[in-house]
Amino acid sequence: MPKPTFQQIALRAGVGTATVERVLNGRGGVRPETAKRVIAAARALDWPGRLPEAHRGLLRIEVILVRPEATFFSRLSQAFERIAATLDPSVSVHRTFMEEHAPESIVARILRPPAPRSGLIIVAPDHPSIRAALVQVQGGGLPVVQIVTRADPRADYVGIDNYAAGRMAGLLMARMAEGRGPVVALCHSQIYQVHRDRIRGFSDYLQAHGPAHLPFVQVLFARDEAQLAGDLVLQALRRWPDLAGIYNSGGANGAVAAVLRAQAARPFYIGHELTERSACALRQGIMSVVLDQVPEAQARRAMDLMLARLGLLPGPVANPPIRFVTITPENI
Repeated sequence: MPKPTFQQIALRAGVGTATVERVLNGRGGVRPETAKRVIAAARALDWPGRLPEAHRGLLRIEVILVRPEATFFSRLSQAFERIAATLDPSVSVHRTFMEEHAPESIVARILRPPAPRSGLIIVAPDHPSIRAALVQVQGGGLPVVQIVTRADPRADYVGIDNYAAGRMAGLLMARMAEGRGPVVALCHSQIYQVHRDRIRGFSDYLQAHGPAHLPFVQVLFARDEAQLAGDLVLQALRRWPDLAGIYNSGGANGAVAAVLRAQAARPFYIGHELTERSACALRQGIMSVVLDQVPEAQARRAMDLMLARLGLLPGPVANPPIRFVTITPENI
C-alpha cells in the first residue's frame, strides 16, 4: 500500500498537517493528548516510519527565584528569559518569584506546583523544610538543579566557589588597602550558605595572612536591604572613625556607596555584582573592587544540566564552579 500522507493522518486525527509533521518528526510543542491521537492515526494507516513516543509533548521547566529587586536575581531571571527564547518550542521555561522569608510558601510550590513540570531549577534559602521538600521531589524522580544554595546534596548545584571568593576579598583587602584600622564585613544573614562561605573565606584569609594593622572586627547583618545596610555602615564609621576596609558579601552596594560618598576619608570597599551603580562607584573611586559571579553563566549551566537530565543534550555536562570575575576601575 502507498505510504499515507500527512493530510490523511491529519484528517483521521482531527488536526492540521503542521501538527502531524511536528509529531512524526519529533519536534515537540504538541499537547500530549493531541500527539497520542496523531500517533494512533499514523499507526492505523500503517505509517512505515518509526513512530515517536506519545509522551514527547511539552516539557515544562520551572525556575523558582527570590528577590526580583536584587541585581543578582534580576540578572539571573533575565538570563533564563533569553535562554528560553532560544530553546525548541517543545520546552517551556516558567519563572516564579517567591518570598525568601516565607519558606512554607516555597515548600508548597515545590511539592504542589500549579501545573505539571518536567524539571525544577531553584534558588532558595537554606532552610530545613525547603531541604526536605527538595529531597522528596528529587526522590520521586523530578530532576532538580540548585543555584546559590545547595539544600539537597544529591541534586546538581551551580555556583561560584564562594569560599574562594571570600578569600580573594581577604587577599585584596590585605594587599591593597592603604589605611590602618578596623575592617568590617556585611552579610545578608544566616539563611544563605553562600554568604556564610564568603565571610568564612574572608575571615580565614585575614586571620592567616592579614596585616596586624587591619583587624577584622565585626560582621554586620544587613539582609541585603538598602536602608539597613546604609545605617549599619554609618554606625560602623561612627564607632570606628579610622575604619580601613569594608567587604560586602551580599547586595545593597548602592546604599553603602551613598554613605561612603559623603566621607572625606573612605575605607577600601570590596563588593559583589557589577551593575550600573557599582560601575559608577568604581569610576568615582568609592568602590575599590567588585567580584562579579556572572549570573548569566550560572543560568546557562543550570539549563544545560537540566536539558541533559531530560535527555535533550547528548552526554554529561561538566559542572566545575563558575569562575567569578574581579573588576577594578581599570577594567570596567
